[in-house]
Amino acid sequence: MPKRVDPDARREQVADAVIDEIATHGLRAVTLARIAARTGLAIGSIRHYFGDTLREVMRFTLGVLIQRAVRRDATMSDDPATRITDVITFAAPTSEQERKENIALVEYRVMARTDPEFAADIAATSLAGTEMIRSLLRDALADRTIDEEALHREALLLFALIEGFSLSSALFSEPLRETDVRAVVMATMHRLRDAYPPSEAAVESAAREPAAAQVRERPA
Repeated sequence: MPKRVDPDARREQVADAVIDEIATHGLRAVTLARIAARTGLAIGSIRHYFGDTLREVMRFTLGVLIQRAVRRDATMSDDPATRITDVITFAAPTSEQERKENIALVEYRVMARTDPEFAADIAATSLAGTEMIRSLLRDALADRTIDEEALHREALLLFALIEGFSLSSALFSEPLRETDVRAVVMATMHRLRDAYPPSEAAVESAAREPAAAQVRERPA
């Protein structure tokens, strides 16, 4: 009796072959023949899972890349400012597999400049990332005096940091070092917080703390 094949696992196998091919030869070098050679599958088998066009394979692979980037595991701090550091650090490609996937994603983004179909998926992902950073930053600066326009600019700055790590990793021959990424983001967050004065509520809260401590320490 022939062994049953999991269609989802087979599609994932093809996507991994496309990612490897892009990392080695570039996106425009990908062909069904090259995918077949990397997977050991017949071209007919690949068409069975994706239809007759290479484009369907490429669209599926882009979806896989986006989902993997979104679903990377991370242990998040309870402190809002540290949480931003955690998010940007785990988004940066710091392993060989993440570096390959990042190279592929960068090449898709370049192609999306002139490809409306790919551009829509890329734009939606970028917008979601920017909004997430803005939300995290609002929490991290809740005790500072900052207006919405400044918050918007600072969120763009942090998202540009993510973009910079992504492009740098695509150009380097090795993954980024997690310790370097974390140190850069932490320094950026310290400078960002220091750029805005404490809010009135934060000042009043800080002033109440010594008085409350004295009451607690007063002997009965």
